[in-house]
Amino acid sequence: MFTIKITDINNTNYQWICGDTESVLDGAQKNGVKIPYACKGGGCGLCKIRVEDGEFERGRSSIAVLPNDERDRNYTLACKTYPKSNMKIQLDLF
Repeated sequence: MFTIKITDINNTNYQWICGDTESVLDGAQKNGVKIPYACKGGGCGLCKIRVEDGEFERGRSSIAVLPNDERDRNYTLACKTYPKSNMKIQLDLF
């Protein structure tokens, strides 16, 4: 179990506990934290986040919604991101 901390554009902080087999999006939803999403399949890009700190595993997602340059800058999709340590993430569309 890992602690996930998220900061929105208003600098409001939220945190929850997430298992390593649970996506960041599923963990957020279980804890009442709203992250925009649509497909939950890695194809729409609506749940895009940026990992500021922590280790994670990125599942399969469309290169069209998450290009390699964004992946290199630690952007990922919350629906396809699985924590491997405590994480701090940024959500620009909160």
